[in-house]
Amino acid sequence: MSKLSTILIFGMSLLLASCGTKNISTPETPTIPPTERIAPSPTLAPPMDTSTPPPTTAPVMETSTQSPTFDSADADVTYVRAIQDAEGSWTFHITVSHPDTGWDDYANGWDILLPNGSKLKVQEGDAFTRLLAHPHVDEQPFTRSKRGIIIPENMTRVIVRAHDIVDGFGGQEIIVDLEKDSGKGFEVERE
Repeated sequence: MSKLSTILIFGMSLLLASCGTKNISTPETPTIPPTERIAPSPTLAPPMDTSTPPPTTAPVMETSTQSPTFDSADADVTYVRAIQDAEGSWTFHITVSHPDTGWDDYANGWDILLPNGSKLKVQEGDAFTRLLAHPHVDEQPFTRSKRGIIIPENMTRVIVRAHDIVDGFGGQEIIVDLEKDSGKGFEVERE
């Protein structure tokens, strides 16, 4: 063994010896009991009552009787124009009013719903029937369109609602009677 190795070993021994017998107390770590296993209940839950539809969170308005105001922060549908083409698909022109302030609060989509609540979309993965990709701060109210919407033949009414990124749904909705040429808040055309 070299002289340097011996000195190093001796120095380490002294260092360890100086720590010696001092009793350093460490705080006790509380012991957590193991998680208790939960056995499934042998009693079945009562069946759900599906005879009545669930309540909606916002009332559906038959017509556009209120003029939009910027006192409300909800996105309101103010007018709907629905056009059915010769092949049977529909194009919807929806007018929306919302006090857009910029990217933090703006109307970001609208939906067309069947009376049972099913959302009509052109592509399966779409968040809305029509996505509104940017704020319309200086363009209120504004109209955006979507074509290629297929409505089942037996459906005579649809509900149109708008969404904003802060408040979600909850503004004025319009029910469109597809068997009429027009009504308060909507018009229907067939090519």
